[in-house]
Amino acid sequence: MDKPVKLACRSVWKLYGPDAENFLTYKSHSDQAKNPTSEEIRDAGLIGAVRAADVEIHEGEIFVIMGLSGSGKSTLVRCLSRLIEPTAGEVLFEGRDLLSMAERELIEVRRRKMGMVFQQFALLPHLTVLQNVAFPLEVQGTAQGERETRAREVIELVGLKGRESYFPRELSGGQQQRVGIARSLAVEPDLWFLDEPFSALDPLIRREMQDEFLRLQSMLHKTIVFITHDFDEAIRLADRIAIMQDGEIIQTATPEELVLHPATEYVAEFTRHIPRAKILTARSVMLPIANSGSVAPENCAGEVRAGDRIEDIADPIEAAAAPFRVVEDGEVIGTIDRRAVVDVLVGRGAD
Repeated sequence: MDKPVKLACRSVWKLYGPDAENFLTYKSHSDQAKNPTSEEIRDAGLIGAVRAADVEIHEGEIFVIMGLSGSGKSTLVRCLSRLIEPTAGEVLFEGRDLLSMAERELIEVRRRKMGMVFQQFALLPHLTVLQNVAFPLEVQGTAQGERETRAREVIELVGLKGRESYFPRELSGGQQQRVGIARSLAVEPDLWFLDEPFSALDPLIRREMQDEFLRLQSMLHKTIVFITHDFDEAIRLADRIAIMQDGEIIQTATPEELVLHPATEYVAEFTRHIPRAKILTARSVMLPIANSGSVAPENCAGEVRAGDRIEDIADPIEAAAAPFRVVEDGEVIGTIDRRAVVDVLVGRGAD
């Protein structure tokens, strides 16, 4: 069964320029299409930062929004959190319309239910690690003892135990980003926004932070909206990906679906040079059960899960003479053999 929708937006627009709201109102009541074209927006002296965005983000999923610089991904996330006001549309958080909330109510939602991490660490330089992490709880009015206890818990969670008394200048870039993550987790948010949080880090540290991020998610099961322009990062982290171009969401799908069924040439270009073994799963290249012959354990070399990626299971399958059973929800749904794996590794995989 599908998980409940945590956050959704419907036909969200963000136009910059004079009289943008009236422009959209006029278009929606005209005989022409409700959604103005890029040319119409430009002719009106406006900039279409986000155009008719529709998104549903489910509880507990990592939802990645990606696109090139200027595609509108950061603007969309700021609309979703109402850090900036959309020009038109609806934004629903747990079924409640964020755009109709009074300022005081919105502040409380942000303080207690949302966490945010941005590319710039934005740590307070005169505060220690412990004080930085405890700061949002101080803003909430939490008693000092309680907020410091919680801060110590999340500092340990992100691997910085023992550095509570350090100042930001005494930490590496990766450690500073961990402090930013810990600070956002201190309030135990239901929804977590991360806007290119690792892009300023060196490649090795970036990989380590991705590992840390996945470790945290395996324990915390947060609903996460993650922005990146790096498709390698997206496929490593995402349950689903929305690809944006010129303010529009072009396609929303799993990483595997984006590779196998790109909606446009623009989407295909994002995936063209990514090794398919990183993306394709056993499910996508297996022989279905009806075509697999005998799948008794004695006729197979082992089992893999349907969602296992080829790069993670290639070695044992390549080394075995017999096929592996592919299992989903405790049921055998097919088999995968060394030929199927080799086809993917050399570029002959599922199209």
